[in-house]
Amino acid sequence: MSDAGQIEAAVFDVGRVIVQWDLRHLVEKVVDDPAEREWVLDHVITQAWHFQHDAGREIADMVAERVQLFPRYAGVIEAYATRFPETIPGRVPGTAGLIEQLSKAGIPLYAITNFGAEFWDQFAPTEPVLELFADIVVSGREKLVKPDAAIFRHAAKRFGHAPEAMLFIDDNAANIAGAAAEGWATHHFTDASALEDDLVTRGLVPR
Repeated sequence: MSDAGQIEAAVFDVGRVIVQWDLRHLVEKVVDDPAEREWVLDHVITQAWHFQHDAGREIADMVAERVQLFPRYAGVIEAYATRFPETIPGRVPGTAGLIEQLSKAGIPLYAITNFGAEFWDQFAPTEPVLELFADIVVSGREKLVKPDAAIFRHAAKRFGHAPEAMLFIDDNAANIAGAAAEGWATHHFTDASALEDDLVTRGLVPR
């Protein structure tokens, strides 16, 4: 959290702030053996590999390359490509309600998310609260990723507010540090209750 004067707009991360997200949710459905499942998560369907799609790499290229490396797990890799929404089991409790309060209070809402473009197209229509956002910067579309300074500069231009007038809300400490270095006000998200306390303190929502 940082004190930065009057806040004009709220800018949310999506995964693990608005909705739950974990590759494990899908891998548990397609790999039965617990030990093998951990190996797959450590070596095949890894967050580092997934991040390539967040950064703009096409999923078809990623999958073809990965199947060559791990032919035994071709089915698991293909499930990742076609069943990605199953990595998102539901909302993070409480966040959507706070977003609705901010919207009713007339606070402009934006988001910056590390999310592959193709997966975003699968997911976004399934989450109605995203309709309250005036603009969303999706890393896979822009080929810019958090916590790099470039994505925060790009977002500030898109959103039309000074960085210090926007409260950036993210669960990832590196992303929070990246935003703070660019002058944004920040809230390191842990749960909706702590976020509500911050929003109340800043006068953005009533208690």
